[in-house]
Amino acid sequence: MFPVTFPGMKSFLIRAAVFAAASVAIALFSLAQPPAQPQARRLILKDGSYQSVTKYEIHGDRVRYFSAERGEWEEVPKALIDWDATDKFEQGREQGKLGPEAVELDKELEAERKAEQARSPQVAPGLHLPDEGGIFLLDTYQNLPELSELQQSGTDLDKNTKSNILRSTINPLAGARQTIELPGTHAKIQAHTTVPSLYINIDADQGGQNPGASATVQAKGEPPPLAPTDRFKIIRIEVKGGKRVAGAVKIAVTGKMKTDERFVAATVTIMTGGWVKLTPTEPLAAGEYAVAEMLGKEGINLYVWDFGVNPAAPANASTWKPDPKEAPPKTDQPTDLEKREKP
Repeated sequence: MFPVTFPGMKSFLIRAAVFAAASVAIALFSLAQPPAQPQARRLILKDGSYQSVTKYEIHGDRVRYFSAERGEWEEVPKALIDWDATDKFEQGREQGKLGPEAVELDKELEAERKAEQARSPQVAPGLHLPDEGGIFLLDTYQNLPELSELQQSGTDLDKNTKSNILRSTINPLAGARQTIELPGTHAKIQAHTTVPSLYINIDADQGGQNPGASATVQAKGEPPPLAPTDRFKIIRIEVKGGKRVAGAVKIAVTGKMKTDERFVAATVTIMTGGWVKLTPTEPLAAGEYAVAEMLGKEGINLYVWDFGVNPAAPANASTWKPDPKEAPPKTDQPTDLEKREKP
């Protein structure tokens, strides 16, 4: 038998084949696409902060919710949630618009978030400087960034000085040469990277309005405070006879002082919140160093903030590590979801 054909049958079969192939391709493409992300909702707390969630359940006196940021279940006491604000925001979201209260809340939270970021600048993903100030060294240990706080050190330094910045200028009448000596042969904090960044804000009690300005009251006859770019220096330290010598100051017959050439070349960056960033321009050789505060054009603070550079050193104690909650969002999560809390 011969196949039965009719006029136009060939073109009909071609169109049918194309349609079938297109249908299969569309079906496969749909299967390959990830499921649509549920729209984030908000659980607004009574303190004004909120949690971005995709869903939540009430279990007695607790609320169990799925965090849109972290992708896991968490809990919060039911009494902490501002249900009226939560319901108003949900109603506005469903209607495609937000009420004045929700808009104003967003503005306030955004302003507070920016103010907090200004006080505590980010130095690495998830790692921020504290708003109370201090001197911190940004290190890299086992491929992870971490911050270590430096403490003042000096020959006669009282150990209880965490909240007090000691200052002592060299007295020209003391002799023709005076050294800055530190006890021990090694600093407590050792950098594992050869180009550590140092973040300085010893004037946090002044509100950080004038970064680099002197935190002490200027007495009559004292030189004015130096500009931030000249106030802090990195100095090399030599180990001699079981102690560290952090430079020497020569006093001329005129009474003027001149420090030994032990300063390390560094770049100075002014940051928000009163912070100053000090970074060596070249890798530091293994050894001992310190951050020194210059007091006027001719003076130097005898109390310094010491550290060392030793890539093979053990881990530093009490370091500040990145907050995993602030890690960059996954590629399949909305990028505009961010936890906002009052400082």
